Amino acid sequence: MKCPRCACQDDKVIDSRSIKEGAGVRRRRECTKCGYRFTTCEEIIPNELKVVKRDGQRENFDREKLRSGIEKACWKREITREQIDDLLNRLVTSLENDYDREVSSVEIGARAIEALRELDEVACISFASVYKDFKNLDEIIKEIRTMNRVKKKALGVRQ
Repeated sequence: MKCPRCACQDDKVIDSRSIKEGAGVRRRRECTKCGYRFTTCEEIIPNELKVVKRDGQRENFDREKLRSGIEKACWKREITREQIDDLLNRLVTSLENDYDREVSSVEIGARAIEALRELDEVACISFASVYKDFKNLDEIIKEIRTMNRVKKKALGVRQ
């Protein structure tokens, strides 16, 4: 590691601590040349996941783009930042675990809708209305009916 003060490449680690629930390490270092102390953080860099868009184009997976869509869907709902962070972390982790290189935008959207359905049904419909590009009120009503059927099935209610 290069010392930020003198650019010497020789240092010693004074302290190491686990961060991000074991997904990273924080190290306190000391330059052997000038004695300057500095901190570094290490974390696992997941494989670069590509998103296959509906038109066949590929682009890098962008966690912040997904966050933005989820935050917009949760706007004016009683949903905390922590709940959004937790939902996003679970969503990204499941995608990274299930896909090595590529994932379709359809799959990402479907998983986001399902996660939002469990968190807040109104936020779910809001996200779905943009993601599924509803053309009219009938399409929104159809989605709500589908959500109700899924909910009743999960609760074991006969229809």
